Amino acid sequence: MVLGCLGLSSLVTAQDLPIEKIKSQIEAYKKDVRGPYHRIKWYCDDGTMREPKDPCPDNIGGIQHASLKTEVEKLGNDHHIYFSNILAQNENEAFWDEAHNNSRLKQYQLVKFLQNADDGWIYRRGQFYRGAMQSEDEQNWGLEFYEWLLKSNQRTKGHFLLLKQSLTDIPHSGDTNLAQKMRSESKVLGNEVPSFMKLRIKIHGNPEKRDIASVKDYVSKHSSTLSANQKKEFNTLINTMEDYYKPLDIKDIKNLTNKLSSTHKSKITELLNAYSENASAKDQISALGSVLMYIRKHFDALSSAKDKLYALDISNKIEKTVFQTSQEWQPSHLSDMLEKIDYLSYIAAATGLIEPWEYDKANHNLTLYKDKNHLTIAELNDVLGTSRSIVEWSAGMVKAVYSETVETYSQFEPKAYGFIDDRIRSSIALDLGNSVAILGKYISEKSSIKNEVIGVSKPATIRGLNPGYAYGELVVVEGSIENIDFSKDKIYVFNRPPSGLKPVAGIMTVSEGNLVSHVQLLARNLGVPNAALSQGNLDDLAKYNGKKVFYAVSTKGNVLLKTEKQMTSEEKALFSKVERSTNKITVPVNRIQLDQTDILNMREVDASDSGKLCGPKAANLSQLKHMFPDHVVEGFVIPFGIFRKHLDNPMKGQNMTYWEYLKQTYQECENMKKANKTENEVEAYQFSRLSVLRTAIINMDLNRDFIAQLREHFKKAFNKPIGETPVFLRSDTNMEDLKEFTGAGLNLTLFNVLSEKNIIDGIKQVWASPYMERSLKWRQKYLLNPEYVFPSILVIPGVNVDYSGVVVTTGINAGGKDDLTIAFSKGAGGAVDGQSAETRMVASHSNQLLSPSREPSFLSLPKTGGTKREYTTFEAPILSEKNMQSVRDMVAQVREKMPEQTGSDYRGPYDMEMGFKDDKLWLFQIRPFVENKKASSSEYLKSITPKIDYKQHIDLNSKI
Repeated sequence: MVLGCLGLSSLVTAQDLPIEKIKSQIEAYKKDVRGPYHRIKWYCDDGTMREPKDPCPDNIGGIQHASLKTEVEKLGNDHHIYFSNILAQNENEAFWDEAHNNSRLKQYQLVKFLQNADDGWIYRRGQFYRGAMQSEDEQNWGLEFYEWLLKSNQRTKGHFLLLKQSLTDIPHSGDTNLAQKMRSESKVLGNEVPSFMKLRIKIHGNPEKRDIASVKDYVSKHSSTLSANQKKEFNTLINTMEDYYKPLDIKDIKNLTNKLSSTHKSKITELLNAYSENASAKDQISALGSVLMYIRKHFDALSSAKDKLYALDISNKIEKTVFQTSQEWQPSHLSDMLEKIDYLSYIAAATGLIEPWEYDKANHNLTLYKDKNHLTIAELNDVLGTSRSIVEWSAGMVKAVYSETVETYSQFEPKAYGFIDDRIRSSIALDLGNSVAILGKYISEKSSIKNEVIGVSKPATIRGLNPGYAYGELVVVEGSIENIDFSKDKIYVFNRPPSGLKPVAGIMTVSEGNLVSHVQLLARNLGVPNAALSQGNLDDLAKYNGKKVFYAVSTKGNVLLKTEKQMTSEEKALFSKVERSTNKITVPVNRIQLDQTDILNMREVDASDSGKLCGPKAANLSQLKHMFPDHVVEGFVIPFGIFRKHLDNPMKGQNMTYWEYLKQTYQECENMKKANKTENEVEAYQFSRLSVLRTAIINMDLNRDFIAQLREHFKKAFNKPIGETPVFLRSDTNMEDLKEFTGAGLNLTLFNVLSEKNIIDGIKQVWASPYMERSLKWRQKYLLNPEYVFPSILVIPGVNVDYSGVVVTTGINAGGKDDLTIAFSKGAGGAVDGQSAETRMVASHSNQLLSPSREPSFLSLPKTGGTKREYTTFEAPILSEKNMQSVRDMVAQVREKMPEQTGSDYRGPYDMEMGFKDDKLWLFQIRPFVENKKASSSEYLKSITPKIDYKQHIDLNSKI
């Protein structure tokens, strides 16, 4: 099912928040001696409040802390934005905030980060307001909160990473987040003292214990140029670094272990006994990793909240040591590097960055090196692909947990974007990513595959997803993708593509979403080069923002990105005017039967009606209804002819019909082209005119006979009057799923619409959607006669599926032509909207996990209409073996029956949308899977694709 208008946005959208007002409040609080605080009061246990000099009586008890300014409290009440850094005033359940995806807890962590990163942030002066908070009260609250929270496995299930991360911020045992403090202090000094920036970058990106000596040496050499205050700040940084790099005191860990009341105490103690301070870095990590994984796997089985709290504290203390120790493990040979990547991937699973079941799926490739003297290039590429995936999954987990909160805050505080980066860089994912980059560089050299990307320090971490080439301005989006006016002539680098992406020249993305999202399918169809890169790569490319570049991705996935000056004559020739004018198609107007002006039941339609009476969605789903009646819902079709009949009505505000207005618009566009007007001038005129048409269609009056038919067909198809069954209104034009083009996701689908008024209004919105700017821009890359694009509408009830997604009946970027590429997410509309879906390559007797889901929220379909947003976690796979077998069986039948029953000569792969409810498979759509043959067969792309001997053996004792 298509998410045409309902993306999964952040908790609070920009339209809901008074952004400018919040920005001004933040600036005011930074200057206020009390910050966001109002005044200090006593809060007594009986619910009463007293003045500072009138404490709560001993027989009642209470605590003293600051209250917040009225407008700060209003932000919480009206918009669920909480700036408070005082814990003691919170109720446990409200702070855990389960209904809002634990937003308040995450906001507390984010506010703490901003305080460290921005000199106190809104508490810049308020932090010195005496009596605002009491550290003892905060500690006691933290302990009581965790004892409440950890009592319930139901509350904490799936939140292992969040629990561990929260313990570094919420006071409960006297610990502080030293890693964050160290990075923040070094960042401040890097900004103040330009010559320190290089060392600051080292501390931020590749921290090691020897950095302490480097900082001391820097201060000694530059003492004469540093101010007294700067020297003081450097001493503070050195003290923080020395605290952070204190060696693990195994006695402290064992003392914590001895507090455990469960039977697990002896096992953890036994595992800790394998650790020795005198052992090598590898052996230390091996010993401590076993403790971390034991805690991870047995966490839910611990008998009490206190035991769980001790176990999490043990895990955090050990994780910090492993993070530091991994920097000291410097492999010199290939076998050592493969072993280190294997160990660190295990640590990623043990610390919550990936799920244990995900690690189990990846384990085969990660351990290929064991008991072998050599591996082939093909096997090394398997290891590299899997280890890259572990890094991506790890970063994706942190983003899945925190991105919603960060996106909300970033609307009014851009520094919030640094929070996710800070969390990733303080985890084992940092060194794992560095190690994978070294391995990638080594394999690239051995197999002659090299990414040539300007200004990027670790190009081996970039991988091509879709072949193609492009030339244009490079746009590096470091922040939010909201409100970006995408251009077809530009190449975009961002964290994740928006679901409503307009045509662009090229794409590079940190979060690739999934291989079968609408954006990815359109990219493949149009030959738009597309690659996945790391956050570090994106940061490196930022300095080229606004520069003209050439960008290419080969069929083997190697990536080129160079400046305009570096382009060869062959590359410049690719963008001649002659080349750009080719590869356009014509909508087959002669097939359209516009005299069909009655609604049709799905049972009256089949695949042969595609492009005649209705679009392919309705025709093909109707065909599936004939073939698999128990797996397809009932429904009806509003054919092209009904829309075309309405266009003959007078257009309000114009002295002509809608159809005459449309024809006049395109005729004038042709006249402008003949008059040598620029492409941009013609486009601006067309969009302006069609915007007026779109608004007029939305406001048109529907014909009375059509409304009567509509009411009649609701009763026939659904056995209920209109307004009692929520339905999907799916736009279905005659230009979708042509042999040369797929219109995946270009037009509007309305979810679960219930009332008669909303259904009638929705029909007009769907009819108007082909005239939206995004839809027009994608179409105009291909169509010679765009005025003959007509929408039909498929009307079907929603199935409130447990999970849904897309199946492409061939391998994409991996696997063979008979394999299946499957991407599923929880809820309705899964996978197709650029979500981080669970993606698998499924063969006849096996399946490979390409990526797990990292989509924290999903849509469900209540019977009352509309959609409900719900949240999920990732501790179990979405698809079961039973589900995957059901998909295999269904695809086998489709491959056999579809050509036979439709009389089609099409034998290529299909793109199918489906879902599962209580393990029953439901079919929602089928269409040909269209790839851009021009891009995949380009002679230029072939020329930059190296010939690789995948059977070449590489000695594991080789130096790396």
